[in-house]
Amino acid sequence: MIVARNCARSRNSAGPRNSAGPRKVWSWLWLVLGSLYFLVPLLATFFFSLRGKKGVLSLVAYAHVFKDPQFLTTFTFSLEMAVLTIAAGLALIIPTAIWVHLRVPRARVLIETFALLPFVIPPIVLVFGLIRLFSRPPFALVTSPALLVAGYVVLSFPYIFRAVDAGLRAIDLRVLTEAAQSLGAGWGTTFFRVVLPNIRVALLSAAFLTFSIVVGELTLAVMLAWPAFGPYMALMGRDLAYEPAALAIVSFLLTWGSIAFMQMLSRSIAGRGSFTGGVH
Repeated sequence: MIVARNCARSRNSAGPRNSAGPRKVWSWLWLVLGSLYFLVPLLATFFFSLRGKKGVLSLVAYAHVFKDPQFLTTFTFSLEMAVLTIAAGLALIIPTAIWVHLRVPRARVLIETFALLPFVIPPIVLVFGLIRLFSRPPFALVTSPALLVAGYVVLSFPYIFRAVDAGLRAIDLRVLTEAAQSLGAGWGTTFFRVVLPNIRVALLSAAFLTFSIVVGELTLAVMLAWPAFGPYMALMGRDLAYEPAALAIVSFLLTWGSIAFMQMLSRSIAGRGSFTGGVH
């Protein structure tokens, strides 16, 4: 009996170990395949951008990109529009999502329906609607960058709402707000000192997605005649050969560098005394 029990225990303990091995192999396999799917086109673009005359590797394409004054001008403009879009989108969606979670949870279905509209309505239809509506008094905003930011907020609305909604659903929002108010905190203190620090990861995800959308957007910037980075990339890709590949690599590095800077900045701000466990 004792021998049989020991054999049964050894088989039961060996089962999870044996099954953990294939799972680990499959996990590494999918990780490698995903990395190759992401890195191979990027490396191919990089090596293509290094091609020069007679097949000699050179950085001539990168020199042409950095010498072009439109490169820095357009990227700076798109960077400004991205920051304004992130600020406007978060300021609009965060209070709305909190209000829906706390007061009217049934309205979440309606907002999710609105979040699907940017996927259904093409950007060209959106921009023609904006031009038709805001090209005459009293709302003549076609010549204002505010209209471009408003269009970007519409395009990024699904991503911001999904990220914020997921962050709010991951925490017990009702318990946190009730605990903060029971300790004497007002809505402002509860919002800035309790809710926002607990959904910081979700806010960063929304900001990263919005930034990527704005920097590479083409239709709204072209139709509203603004010198954005997306139209600049399209124009260079139409007229040149190797410079568009170099510009794609540079824009990739600049985008990820800006995202890393935003993340470090958010961490430094969050580490200056934000309270997530209670109200002080």
